[in-house]
Amino acid sequence: MGHKKIRRIDPLTMALPKGGVDSHAHLDGPEFDSDRAVVLERARAVGLAQIGCVFLNPEDFASRKAFFEADSDIFFLLGIHPCEGQRCNDENLAAMREAFNDARLKAVGEIGLDFHWKDCPREAQMLAFTAQLALARKLDRPVALHCREAEEQTLAILETLGFKDYPLLWHCFGGGLKLARRILTNGWHISVPGPVTYKGNAALREAVAAIPAERLLLETDCPYLAPEPWRGTRNEPANTVFTAHAAAAARGQSPEEVWQTCGDNARRFFGL
Repeated sequence: MGHKKIRRIDPLTMALPKGGVDSHAHLDGPEFDSDRAVVLERARAVGLAQIGCVFLNPEDFASRKAFFEADSDIFFLLGIHPCEGQRCNDENLAAMREAFNDARLKAVGEIGLDFHWKDCPREAQMLAFTAQLALARKLDRPVALHCREAEEQTLAILETLGFKDYPLLWHCFGGGLKLARRILTNGWHISVPGPVTYKGNAALREAVAAIPAERLLLETDCPYLAPEPWRGTRNEPANTVFTAHAAAAARGQSPEEVWQTCGDNARRFFGL
């Protein structure tokens, strides 16, 4: 018995009015070296007004930001990823401080904790996280948070350091209602990725339905986490429309309303 053929829907057929924002994308990576310009054209064609390109260390930022020199609709985030926590030394922190003289850099991130992978010691991750939180405060920049299989430890650090009501975005949220409520109680924002479209993620859709409209953002985290019907393929910003449609269905709203509201939230959060 053969596998059921997946019907791949062109995201351009799901296009929404211009105003959406993909708040978290890794467009500088080699996955896009062959067709980056075409990917950006598709993103604009589906209604994306801005895209946040996330650089995972200061060296990548210095060498790759020029990819987007002519693309004024791309804004930047910079942080040392928890899986590279051992590289968060005085030299790299100084390079990050210097990098934030670039007006297109809008947030420190993604930073946080990732206990899924075992190749970066937890102690190094926690030291890198706290050092970059201090840097964000010093720079007066929002934080884009990465948290994987480390929710309690992440929340404990943020709450202990007094980050309640600080402009913080819980990137790539994949939890349920209980975690969402804890995040919201702290005054933070939540960004929803493509897995909200997956059939088995009813708990995530329940949480998305309960997030106040003014705290919700959309993202791809591309090239990872492609939504249905492109699951398992390289993700790209144009696919944000599928996430918007799924979030809208969960919330009982129109895709157009969710798209515009989430876009406005991103513009306000990042100061675009």
